Amino acid sequence: MRKIKWGVLGTAGIAKGCTIPGMQQAENCELYAIAGRDPQKLADFQKEFGFNRVYEGYDALLRDEAVEAVYIPLPNELHYEWTMKALKAGKHVLCEKPLAPTVAQIEEMIACAKENGVVLMEAFAYLHSPFIAAVKKELDSGIIGDVLYMESAFLTSDYDLSNIRMRKATFGGCTYDLGCYCTSQILWMLDREPVSVKAVADFSEEGVDVLTSAQVLFEGGVRASFLSGMCLATEKNHRIDRFCIFGTEGSISSDVRFNQEGELTYRITKNGTVTEKTVKTPHNYRLEVEQLGRCITDGEEPHVSHAFTVRNARLMEAVLKKIGY
Repeated sequence: MRKIKWGVLGTAGIAKGCTIPGMQQAENCELYAIAGRDPQKLADFQKEFGFNRVYEGYDALLRDEAVEAVYIPLPNELHYEWTMKALKAGKHVLCEKPLAPTVAQIEEMIACAKENGVVLMEAFAYLHSPFIAAVKKELDSGIIGDVLYMESAFLTSDYDLSNIRMRKATFGGCTYDLGCYCTSQILWMLDREPVSVKAVADFSEEGVDVLTSAQVLFEGGVRASFLSGMCLATEKNHRIDRFCIFGTEGSISSDVRFNQEGELTYRITKNGTVTEKTVKTPHNYRLEVEQLGRCITDGEEPHVSHAFTVRNARLMEAVLKKIGY
């Protein structure tokens, strides 16, 4: 199996705690290079993860011809700039969600990837999970009849004001950080177009949304709602993750965390009986890295397609417009 030489642009927490450990597990990935602005962090990352090359500055990594694919865990406001630079440098790109703050920018990024003959995928690791695939298969089988309503929730602790999630200039706030999970989950499961959106939010003194609730009407009269928030105990790492899908003949629900691995359980409630089913789920970040690698070597299409990314961005834009963000 050929291993793709990966470069990582940045030393963000999600890279250290989630994606790079997944890259270490990925059979077709070589942790080749890392770039950043803090020499000490770079030294720490090289020591912990064994990168072959270390670059002070992102441009230097992109100039390395040996780098085939780039992972971008930078703050939201930098996704567009550095994804475009990486694509123009001929690198395949896995960029953290949200891919960009606007649909217009995302469409530019997609066009740039096509022009340069490289793969671009938005990093929704949880969508690669066999747990998600199993729930979707149940839904499509008609086990709960025709879908009437779906709800999704993702809430976390809030953060110190130094955190980029709490600053408007860095496209912080719960919709960008958490609500994108809910909108993507709803769109993935329902697979239909929104007709109308209603949304309300509470804002911090700094102007970022810290609790957002939205209602979505879809084609065929199907409804969905989501709740996202950064409003639990400050810096305590508390979380609420849940979804429920209601149909004419029953429901499917779970409180499994986004991107959780291990033995994961969902519940089917039908005719007064609750049936629990368990899915063995590997490291989600490993799965997305391996899949992008196969796109490069085997010609697979990105699991998180460009069409899906644009659809999700449109829904997020509609929600953000409704709350005045």
